[in-house]
Amino acid sequence: MRFLSVSINDFRNISSVNIDINAEDIVLTGINGQGKTNFLESIYTICYGSSFRTSHLKESVRHGCDGFMLSAIAENDNEIKENIRISFIDGKRRIMIDGKEINDRRNLIYSFPCIVFSHDDILFVKGEPENRRKFFDQMMSLYSPFFFDSLRSYRNILMQRNAAVKQKNKEIISLYNTRLASFGLEMMKERAEAVYGFNTIFPDLFRKISGTDMNVSVKYQPSWGAMEDIEEISSYLEENTDRDIILSTTTSGPHRDRFTVMCDNTPFSSIGSTGQIRLASILFRIAEAEYFLMKTGKKPVLLIDDVLLELDVNKRGMILESLPSYSQAFYTFLPDERYFLAKRKNALSYKVNEGEFIIDRG
Repeated sequence: MRFLSVSINDFRNISSVNIDINAEDIVLTGINGQGKTNFLESIYTICYGSSFRTSHLKESVRHGCDGFMLSAIAENDNEIKENIRISFIDGKRRIMIDGKEINDRRNLIYSFPCIVFSHDDILFVKGEPENRRKFFDQMMSLYSPFFFDSLRSYRNILMQRNAAVKQKNKEIISLYNTRLASFGLEMMKERAEAVYGFNTIFPDLFRKISGTDMNVSVKYQPSWGAMEDIEEISSYLEENTDRDIILSTTTSGPHRDRFTVMCDNTPFSSIGSTGQIRLASILFRIAEAEYFLMKTGKKPVLLIDDVLLELDVNKRGMILESLPSYSQAFYTFLPDERYFLAKRKNALSYKVNEGEFIIDRG
């Protein structure tokens, strides 16, 4: 799948643009604060119906406006053109594909698979456990509708059980235990498989790019430990009901699982240098893209937003050469970062200035 053109109206600092993006590589150059990241955010929003920078789409609306409108023409793997439109007006999001309204974002996500590399990805390595849970949940949801549905169902049941816990209603709590265990167990199995697959890619990639022999991988620690059947987990939840009531929350389950980045038997965040941690966070995304390609056979769209700046020139080149096959890639660079263009002769390049996009033919 490839985007051929995009129209952006009243999104962040972008008032109104309609530009050609029919190329494998699209490069946006400009000083900070001009709209490069805003453009990538608009592409991500077209792919997901949500933003990677905020959980509230109203924050993406241009100052002084009532909403934004994004539209794009894409060509799928069968060379069939599709029209996508995402609007957010007066607090309501609306998704249209070829004139038909889409009520479930999953139809959008699986039609336009997209992976974003952003500065905040460093939190996957050195941040709180919830950041790594989020990474793996997003990674798995992108290739597995089954996991996506299990995650949705689990979160919905967890919310209801937590409400019953706060009300100290043990009878209602018990009713949710089996269902929570059922969906949670499926999530545990898929997470274990995903981490195993991720670890067939990431450690070798890190050694190659870092130039070290460090054995960096991800360790998965389920909250429910080695429990393997619904009845056992349900009984465990029942036995810990009093603890949950005291703490006013469900204290065990996949929402408490841990994914730890390890170097042999030591947490990597405690021994890795700042540069190594930054490199690992970028390689997380490359491994995600590689694993997605392996699981689905589909090439994703990549959005690469200023994540190479803290690396030396040699590692930047190695990162670019290590990207897996992709249908299309968007990059943001500062004006003096010309090393990329020598490697991508057919890249479509735009200079970005105060929300305006000017074709760069130089």
